[in-house]
Amino acid sequence: MIDAGSTGSRIHIYKFNNCLGTPSFEYEVFKMTQPGLSHYATTPSPSDAPPSDFAQRAAESLDTLLDEALRVVPKSLYHCTPVAVKATAGLRMLPGKRSEDILKQVDKRVREKYPFKLVDKGVVVMDGKDEGVFAWITVNYLVGSIGHGKGEDAVAVGVEVEEEEGREGKGETKRAQTKETYAVLDLGGASTQIVFEPTFEQDDLAMEEGEHKYDLKFSGKKHVLYQHSYLGYGLMSARRHVHRLVEFMDSLRGGKENSIVGNPCLSKGTRRRVEVADERTGEKKNVTMVGEDVGSFDGCSRLMQLVLAKDAICELKPCSFDGVYQPNLLTSFSGKVLLLSYFYDRLHPLLPPTLPSPLTVSSIANISRDVCQGRERWLDLWGAKPDVMRELEERPEYCLDLTFMYTLLRLGYEFEDEREVKLGKKIGGTELGWCLGAAINMVGAGELTCRA
Repeated sequence: MIDAGSTGSRIHIYKFNNCLGTPSFEYEVFKMTQPGLSHYATTPSPSDAPPSDFAQRAAESLDTLLDEALRVVPKSLYHCTPVAVKATAGLRMLPGKRSEDILKQVDKRVREKYPFKLVDKGVVVMDGKDEGVFAWITVNYLVGSIGHGKGEDAVAVGVEVEEEEGREGKGETKRAQTKETYAVLDLGGASTQIVFEPTFEQDDLAMEEGEHKYDLKFSGKKHVLYQHSYLGYGLMSARRHVHRLVEFMDSLRGGKENSIVGNPCLSKGTRRRVEVADERTGEKKNVTMVGEDVGSFDGCSRLMQLVLAKDAICELKPCSFDGVYQPNLLTSFSGKVLLLSYFYDRLHPLLPPTLPSPLTVSSIANISRDVCQGRERWLDLWGAKPDVMRELEERPEYCLDLTFMYTLLRLGYEFEDEREVKLGKKIGGTELGWCLGAAINMVGAGELTCRA
């Protein structure tokens, strides 16, 4: 399964035992490459190259991943090994036919150069709702809430799986005893997804009908899920929104074309030269932005409130943000909350090896405040960790990233400050995200065929 994301492409090579009613996952091999396919559509080709050259270069970028599959999969199974390439928000947001051109070239290259069985509709831009639901399946399958997951301890912050009664000892396989399913929140570069299984004490409070409702039957059991994918609210998209807002407000104050602009979402004492595009004309310009003289978490939070469009018209209540219906999390969901992808990548390096207390929404705000205050505060907290210091110094937008995450959770989805959350990267050595869920769906949806 190839995940063609907005910032890079990744291959997940899975081994299943497919002799049971639900495919039983055994292990995974993972590899990634950068940049993502969409990068080639926005990067100029050589002057003597044909117009479609960008699509060819995008398709060729996946060779290193498919070559890894050739190395891992036994040669005798090449022709019967299904492969799919699913692109996410990065391609979803490309203008015109560029996305279609890339997909056609990828399809052509996989069929002509590699011996694997490309499944029907195997190279597509994935629907955002499937992206979220497949991530939900991955997590809940692996912790044992649904299907025949591994049930092993999670390589993640705060994700714990209880041992099966009567089974002890190091090295023993541990089975999950989880009855409630996890809520899964996935933050990508161009979009973010939320999926959870709400419960309602009264029938008249049940979930409203609509595209947000996802009826899932898995391993003989029905799950009614709430899901939504917010295109344009991924982390890289949030950065662009903030930079445009800051530049626009500076221009209203009479800022000059090449002036240095103060940005409350950059850590104190840092600077970043960013490209800002005019939404109306498409014209781009470079702007130098600098962190303010004081810790800027509060000022950045006010900008994030504008980014999330919390005051958008809510036609079907209750709403989260941007006018999107969502059941109230306080009253409809009491289970565990798992944060994936950029949530993990940004927060995990800043946490101590052993958390003195559970990670909560408010503790994310506290970490954000510390990061926004700049180098002096970094030295107090992370001075003994050169890797963390290097990461903070090389990413002036770390303050922006964390503040967006907190505001998304607290103001956007309306989690309470004291709500416990967990960060997830791997469970039992398996990468979290939508890919395993999509692969389970692919191998379990019907009879697999071999390539002729």
